Amino acid sequence: MQPSASGSSEEAVTRLLVEWKSGSKEALDLLTPLVYDELRRLADHYLRDERAAATLQPTALVHEAYLRLVAQNLPDWESRSHFFGVAAHLMRQILVDHSRKRNSAKRGNGAAKVALDQVISFAPERERGIEALDDALNGLTKLDERKAKVIELRFFGGFSVEETAQALAISVATVGREQRMAEAWLHREMARGEAS
Repeated sequence: MQPSASGSSEEAVTRLLVEWKSGSKEALDLLTPLVYDELRRLADHYLRDERAAATLQPTALVHEAYLRLVAQNLPDWESRSHFFGVAAHLMRQILVDHSRKRNSAKRGNGAAKVALDQVISFAPERERGIEALDDALNGLTKLDERKAKVIELRFFGGFSVEETAQALAISVATVGREQRMAEAWLHREMARGEAS
C-alpha cells in the first residue's frame, strides 16, 4: 500500500485520505509523514511574526491540529485540498482559543486599530485582533460561506490563489473578486467592532 513512486504527492495524499475514510489505519500511518511537512509550513505561516514563540511553538500547533484531525471518526475527506482546508480551519480555532485563554487573564481597554494583514500575521500584541477577525469571519460565514472560505484558505491556510481556486472549484478570477469583497466586508465589520 505504498504510494506509487510515479504518482504525485498530491495524488498519494488524496488516495490515502480516501483509504483512511474507508477505515484503513495503515493509510493513516502512511499519510502522517506525507502531510506533516505541509502542516508544519502552515503553522510556521501562522506564527511567522510571533515574538512570544515560547507561548505557542509551530510544532505544538501542528501536533494539536493533527490530533484534532485524526480524532475525527472516519472523516469525509474529499481531497488533499479539503484536508488542508480543514487543517487551516482547525489551526485558526487553536490560535483563537490560545489567544482567548491568554487574554482572559489580562483584560484591558483601549485596543489599538490593526490592519487585516497585521492581524493575520498573529504577533502577540495583535491577539485581540485575531479574536475580532475570528468573530468577523464567523459573521461572514453566515452571510457568504464561500467568501469566508477564500479568506480562511488564503490567509490562514497559506494557499495560493490557484490552490484556493482548485480547492473551491472556482476560477482564479472569482477567487480574486471574492477575496477583495471579503476583505472589504471584514475591514468594515472590524471597524464597527472597534467603534462600539
